[in-house]
Amino acid sequence: LNARARLRTAANLVWARRAEPSEVSVIMAATFSDWFWNERFWLPQNVTWADLVDPEPGVEYPKAGHILAAFPLALGIFVVRLLFERYIAKPCALRLKIHDDGFRKAQPNAILEKVFTSITKYPDDKRLNGLAKQLDWDVRKIQRWFRQRRNQDKPSTLTKFCESMWRFTFYSSIFIYGIRFLWLTPWFWNTRQCWYNYPYQPLTPGLYYYYILELAFYWSLMFSQFTDIKRKDFLIMFVHHLATIGLITFSYMNNMVRVGTLVMCLHDASDFLLEAAKLSNYAKYQRICDTFFIIFSFVFVTTRLGIFPLWILHTTLFESWEIIGPYPSWWLFNVLLLTLQVLHVFWSYLILCIAYKAMVRGKVSKDDRSDVESSSDEEDTQSNCKKNTNSPLCNKTSGANGTNGHVSADVWTGRY
Repeated sequence: LNARARLRTAANLVWARRAEPSEVSVIMAATFSDWFWNERFWLPQNVTWADLVDPEPGVEYPKAGHILAAFPLALGIFVVRLLFERYIAKPCALRLKIHDDGFRKAQPNAILEKVFTSITKYPDDKRLNGLAKQLDWDVRKIQRWFRQRRNQDKPSTLTKFCESMWRFTFYSSIFIYGIRFLWLTPWFWNTRQCWYNYPYQPLTPGLYYYYILELAFYWSLMFSQFTDIKRKDFLIMFVHHLATIGLITFSYMNNMVRVGTLVMCLHDASDFLLEAAKLSNYAKYQRICDTFFIIFSFVFVTTRLGIFPLWILHTTLFESWEIIGPYPSWWLFNVLLLTLQVLHVFWSYLILCIAYKAMVRGKVSKDDRSDVESSSDEEDTQSNCKKNTNSPLCNKTSGANGTNGHVSADVWTGRY
C-alpha cells in the first residue's frame, strides 16, 4: 500500500507539473525499493525488517550491503589467478613437459576473414571451390587457412593446464575450509538447526568469509569468461555462473546462510576431483586421469543424487515447513533448489555414460571443447562423408576424431 501511494503521488506531481525530474526520480526509486524489499515476500509471518535492524550488541545479521564486498574481492581473486597461472602453474606445466602448442597463425586475408566471421567457419565444397576461383588459390590451401584460423581461437594445452590448476587449487582449498568450518557448527550435524530461531540467526565471521569468498570467486569466473579465449560451452557456463551467483546472493539476503553453506560445501566436494582428472589428462597421465574421473563420477552421483535430495531438500522442504512454515521467498528458494536437482539428474546421466564407456573402452579422452585440428585430411574426410556416408573413412577408428578407446569428454571437462 505504501508503494502504491508513492507511485500515485509521483504520477500526480508529474501531471500537475509541480515536481522537478530529480524529485520524481527519488520517489520512483523509493517506490521500487519498497516493492522489491516487500516484507511479506522476504520474511516469515509476523517478522519485519525493523526487527532485524538493531540486534543485540555483538550480534549481526546478513545485510544486502554485504554483497557489495564481493566485487572488489572478485577483482582481487582475478589478479591472484593471473599471478598464480604465470608464476606457479606455468612452471609446473613446463616441468611436466607441457609446452605452448604455438599454432601457426593464418595468413591475413580480408575475403576469407569475412567468410569466417560472418558466414561459416566450416565452408562446404561449393563455397571452397568458389573461394578458390575468387582468390586463385588451391582448395587445399583454403582448407588449411580455415583450419589455422580456427586453431587461433582455441586455447593451448598449456593454457588449459594453468586454468585447471588454478581451479583445482581454489576448489580444494575452499572445500577444506568449508569442511573445517561446518564441522564445528550445530547445523552440520542436525539440519533442523538451520531453522530454529529463523531469521534471528547471527552472522559469524567464519560464515561471512565463506559466503563472500564463494560469491567473489564465481564473479571472477564471470569476469574471466570475457577475457579468456572463448570455448564452445561459453553460453552454458555463463548461465551456470549466473545461476550460482543468484542462488548464493538470494540465500544470503534471505539469511538462509546456514543451509546455504551446506549446499556450497556439497557441490565443492566433486569439483576439485574433476579438475584433477583434467590436469592428469593434459599431462598425459592417462591412468591417473581415468582413476580421478571414476572417483569424480562416484562422488558426483553420490552427493547430487543421494545426499542433496535426502539431506538438503529434506530440510528445506519438510523441516523448514514444520518449524517456520512457508512464505513467498521460501517457495522461490525451494523451486530453485528443485530445478537444480533436475539438472543434477541430467548431468549424472551424462557422466555415468562417459564413465561406463571409459571403463569399457579403455580411457577418457581429451577436452574436446577446444580440440585442435592437425590435419587437412580430416576436412577432406568430412567433405567426403557428406557425399558418401558408407565410405570407410567415415567409420574410421583411429586418429584424432576416431573412437579407438576414446570417449568424448564434453561433459566432464566442465560443461555442467
